[in-house]
Amino acid sequence: MAKRSAPEVNAGSMADIAFLLLIFFLVTTTIETDSGISRKLPPWQPEEQDPPVIKQRNIFTVLVNSNNELLVEDESMEIGELRAAAVEFLDNGGGTGDEACSFCQGPKDSGSSVNPQKAIISLVNNRGTEYGTYIAVQNELVAAYNQLRDREAQRMYGTTFTKMESDYNDPRYTGDKEALKEKIDVISDMIPQKLSEAEPTS
Repeated sequence: MAKRSAPEVNAGSMADIAFLLLIFFLVTTTIETDSGISRKLPPWQPEEQDPPVIKQRNIFTVLVNSNNELLVEDESMEIGELRAAAVEFLDNGGGTGDEACSFCQGPKDSGSSVNPQKAIISLVNNRGTEYGTYIAVQNELVAAYNQLRDREAQRMYGTTFTKMESDYNDPRYTGDKEALKEKIDVISDMIPQKLSEAEPTS
């Protein structure tokens, strides 16, 4: 009696299915990327140095409590009003002599900042502050700096600071990046982003 052989399984279709599943997962899978708020850290100081003396008039205090309420310079304020208040503080131009600001357009209030290079915005959050409120406050404060930088870049170079930064970070930009970086540095030195965040309160 002849011995019958077992039928062979066609594996070709299985390979096709596996290949299609692989393509499906490669196309549909999303990879989470880290996101955060851009901050430039101060240079590392190998030796301890005495902290500089900061006049109170050059500090703009922003406090966010656990109820997401905003207190700016000890006065209640809505988030929508924060940017204008920060711009007014930074652009005050109340300095004289060596501290004078040649481009400031503010009211030159003797009780407010002398110039943007000396001005510091101090942000204090509560541990109960909602993340959305924290981000909204951060956005308004950074927007205040960008508004002033855009104004001065437009006056000096005929374009905005935001556009210059965007072009510099664009790998497809074909212009002179070194010259562009110099312009960015000039505006950044004129209006440095001094945003200090204190340890959150409980």
